Amino acid sequence: MRRETALGRTPHERQVQIMNYITERGELLARVSTGGLHLADDTKARVLNAFLTLMNLRENLDRAALRQPIARERR
Repeated sequence: MRRETALGRTPHERQVQIMNYITERGELLARVSTGGLHLADDTKARVLNAFLTLMNLRENLDRAALRQPIARERR
């Protein structure tokens, strides 16, 4: 997904799928990290790494959207 979003050629339907994935996984990671469980350091590092990966995916989608020309209405 990272490569796909970084290229900026992802169709809108796929972007919606990726955004849903980011939302679902982000919520799951937030519940795990704030659920009061005593996590090992390596597990905490993996959770943090997953959050950063999701953030990078989102930033790639945002950058790709900024590179797209704005559609203008024709009169």
